[in-house]
Amino acid sequence: MAKSSKGNGAGGGKGRDRGGFKSSRHGKASAAGPKAQQKLAAEEREKRGVQHTAHEASRFLKGQPIDPRRINGKETVAELIEGTYLAYNAARLREACQLFTEKMLRPDVTVGLSITGALMSALIPLIEAGFVDWIISTGANLYHDTHFGLGLAMHRGNAQESDVVLREEGVVRIYDIFFDYDVLLSTDAFFRKIITGKEFQRAMSSAVFHNLCGKYVREREKALGIGQKSLLSAAYAGGVPIYTSSPGDSSIGMNIAALALDGNKLVLDPNQDVNETASIVLDAKRDRGKSGVMILGGGSPKNFMLQTEPQIQEVLGIDEKGHDYFLQITDARPDTGGLSGATPAEAVSWGKIDPNRLPDAVVCYLDSTVALPLLTSYALARHDVRPLKRLFDRREAMMSRLREEYEKSSAAPPAIDHTDSKLPQHR
Repeated sequence: MAKSSKGNGAGGGKGRDRGGFKSSRHGKASAAGPKAQQKLAAEEREKRGVQHTAHEASRFLKGQPIDPRRINGKETVAELIEGTYLAYNAARLREACQLFTEKMLRPDVTVGLSITGALMSALIPLIEAGFVDWIISTGANLYHDTHFGLGLAMHRGNAQESDVVLREEGVVRIYDIFFDYDVLLSTDAFFRKIITGKEFQRAMSSAVFHNLCGKYVREREKALGIGQKSLLSAAYAGGVPIYTSSPGDSSIGMNIAALALDGNKLVLDPNQDVNETASIVLDAKRDRGKSGVMILGGGSPKNFMLQTEPQIQEVLGIDEKGHDYFLQITDARPDTGGLSGATPAEAVSWGKIDPNRLPDAVVCYLDSTVALPLLTSYALARHDVRPLKRLFDRREAMMSRLREEYEKSSAAPPAIDHTDSKLPQHR
């Protein structure tokens, strides 16, 4: 509410200097004010050796002063991020690291991770520390991750090499990663061998399938004596369920489809995946718990992760408010309209993110292969390990809770009282 100007003359009221131009009550210059007067005032202060410090009175200037730490080569990753990542996308990465470590890793938060891109060396430590509770990944990630668990070699290469020549020499390229074509054939053979086992001859969620695969990858790692190299193996050991949003869109799915031609009974059931992932989020939000999502890249895994809340609210009719914490690392822009670049604010309109939690949402526009190793190192340095939630082992209990709440919220559909083929329009 503005203060009264009673008692002040028309030209000499508060907030005006002797030159008649309006200034703030703190005496600071305004970019909207007369430039000549402000220039002269600054020059006069400089002559008198007066330091102008009135800026800090603005509510927009309450942020921590930017005073970067001097880099000396002895700082840890955590010290580097806290002391020098102070603005631009570096600041977003610092905010992402701090959101993850200070809020998302609290005991009452269930952390879901969606992955596009190969980043397993940074992800396995997060699983082992209890920092990731469930995962949605592309099938391609999991297929190529298995190469490491089988002891198959991947090599650094030059992305400028001729792909025609590489093809002739039996070398496969993933940007600057090169490997022998037999790596694909050996990995295909491994999956086809285990999939013919009796325990695979049924319909199952992709989490159950990946857990079974992880068991066999773990056995191969032990036989080779190579330690834990595979995400599938680490997730199996930690009871972390891994889902894939598009089971047929990878070499794993292609081999499943090929075996179906031979009469194999394995079917990855997307209905089970949709309901199981929704049950994880519902269970996380009950008993005053919270749900946090960390999204690496975007694409189908991002949508599958975030659609859990619309599935709970819109489709199942269960009262909910959206995920509590949102952290995304992406190089996709929002203005192209693609989901990969969609902001957390846009997700609010879908019910995917709790509108009251938008201050706890960070988007870092950076390549995940750069950002994730830094975030992992920061989190391990700044937070103690968490007990494993072992959500895979709790799948049946979480599904029971989902069914129970769905039955309570469901009502019989209204009777159809007309036979007109033209249905009433929604307006």
